[in-house]
Amino acid sequence: METSVELAGLASAAAARLIDLLATDGWGAAKSLVLALWRSAHPERVEEELTDARGELLQARQTGDGEELQGLLVAEWQARIIRLMATRPDVVDELRALFGGEPRAAGTPEQQITGSMTLEAHVSGGDAFLAGRDMTVTRDGQA
Repeated sequence: METSVELAGLASAAAARLIDLLATDGWGAAKSLVLALWRSAHPERVEEELTDARGELLQARQTGDGEELQGLLVAEWQARIIRLMATRPDVVDELRALFGGEPRAAGTPEQQITGSMTLEAHVSGGDAFLAGRDMTVTRDGQA
């Protein structure tokens, strides 16, 4: 059974890949596979929302605002994917096959996740640490 950290990682990778796909010519081919994930949860509404997101993303990229919107869309769809996995645990394997490759066997090297992520921090009087993956922060020799 997957841990919540593993499921969150899968949701993050799947959302990033989904939003990357939205803005490509290959979206049409991938759309039916993506919609099949939501087959029991209002796929017509999900299709409309993906179509709207695609239009917004393509327009934002033309005006130079694509990166910020892409980050927001990834966060939005990550949350949706997490909710989908919570209501339909059987969808985890489908998500892996569609977005994350085959599940890793214990002891095998990690898969390389591709996609894009935008991290932003606004700090006043302190430190900010952002990472798209694992991070170790040490202070005064303490990990």
